[in-house]
Amino acid sequence: MPQRPTKQAPLSVKRSYRASNRATVYEGKCENVLTQVSGRPIQLIFTSPPYNIGKTYGNDKEPSLDIHSYREEQRALIKACVAKLAPTGSVCWQLGSHVRNNELVPLDVMLFDLFIDAGLVLRNRIIWGFDHGLNATSRLAGRYETVLWFTRPGEKYTFNLDAIRVPQKYPGKRHYKGPNRGELSGNPLGKNPGDRWSSDVWNVPNVKAGHVEKTVHPCQFPVELAERFVLALTGKNDLVFDPFMGVGSTLIAAIRHGRRALGADIVPEYCAIAAKRLVDESNGLLPTRPMERSIPAPSGKLAKNPWETSTVVVV
Repeated sequence: MPQRPTKQAPLSVKRSYRASNRATVYEGKCENVLTQVSGRPIQLIFTSPPYNIGKTYGNDKEPSLDIHSYREEQRALIKACVAKLAPTGSVCWQLGSHVRNNELVPLDVMLFDLFIDAGLVLRNRIIWGFDHGLNATSRLAGRYETVLWFTRPGEKYTFNLDAIRVPQKYPGKRHYKGPNRGELSGNPLGKNPGDRWSSDVWNVPNVKAGHVEKTVHPCQFPVELAERFVLALTGKNDLVFDPFMGVGSTLIAAIRHGRRALGADIVPEYCAIAAKRLVDESNGLLPTRPMERSIPAPSGKLAKNPWETSTVVVV
């Protein structure tokens, strides 16, 4: 995994978009900032839209899910985003499930056809696994969400596999027959991480209380999740856009790796936090979980089972 730069050139976060901006934090609806973008310069659109599960954003609560209205809002946004997408660009929608009366509505399934209608093709449906979240008593607790990765049709989209390879499981494995017999069979740079991210390297913890990145945002995703897509699907100085920016995790991932960042949110507090986090990142002061860190096995008092009893055998 690439090492995080400790400090970058001083960053000035702009409020309105210009092609020369390194970082733009737009306060308002994402559709409005897209009108400031000319041509098709956006290489990556990575976002997690609201799930409409009643969580509070700023001073307002999400409305409960009306499937028809939600789909039509998403349809209009997806169409607007695709209109600004570079020919080699990607669209990544990170989605979970809407829950109402203990019934699940899988949002990735519900929105899939909207991307197809917009002229895109699905490259991967990536499973992001995490170990902690809300518990459930009348169904299985949810411990994964999905990322739908779309591009335009054809084979000219950007995909930098080497930038996100993970260590080989058996680095010493060799071909046992054929012309390469005896030679190492794996790629020395590592293996393809696959589309189920739940190994030690790819199991990315979600941002809960106690996470080093936690802010006031109720549905914050970790910077390292966005980093992997930034590295795989963009190059230096490419433009990365998050239409539901929240506190700026996607933008931080972009700036960290030498890309340009554009994000929008309707909550002023989130925009202010995102701008501050971007400046802190450029100064090497932003605390985040390193992308290359594995999840340690639990230890100590919390790892001991208090219900276990030892049996004493008297001889």
